[in-house]
Amino acid sequence: MPTDIEVTKAALDDFKKIQEYMLLAKKENATETYAKLKDEYLTIKALLNVSGVNLTDIVRAKNSI
Repeated sequence: MPTDIEVTKAALDDFKKIQEYMLLAKKENATETYAKLKDEYLTIKALLNVSGVNLTDIVRAKNSI
């Protein structure tokens, strides 16, 4: 069974990847892809918030996402 820190690290890794994909989707005007990624982004963001992770410094493009 994974520890809390392992779960948080996996969520942070996913959060980083999703942000990168969202920025690319927005740049390419892939609106359906962006919307799906945003759903996943919000889910992971909620998980990280509950885990006590301060997202202020890791949200890469606050105005773009």
